[in-house]
Amino acid sequence: MGGYQELLRGEPFRAKFRKSWEQPEPLTPGKETEIDFTMPDLFHTFRRGHRIMVQVQSSWFPLTDRNPQTFTNIPYARPDEFQKATEQVFRRKDAASGVEVLVLPNP
Repeated sequence: MGGYQELLRGEPFRAKFRKSWEQPEPLTPGKETEIDFTMPDLFHTFRRGHRIMVQVQSSWFPLTDRNPQTFTNIPYARPDEFQKATEQVFRRKDAASGVEVLVLPNP
């Protein structure tokens, strides 16, 4: 099963709600922005040699609504408000991205 991939958890989260659900804020293109996001826990067993993949994407259409990639009220977005987007995940020491995984002790 070399190369086999399986989605274990998916959780759409719009970055404009990173600080508040009531007062969304747009991202600034090219500016580093901290997004602290906790995904609801599920228990999985990873065997030796398994790897974890994290995907960051701007849209999960057709599983969720289309994302116009502009700071707008999405359900009322006009066709001219839809544009391409580019995501960037930083790997520098002074702007590192990371994933924290809880490891349970052996029973």
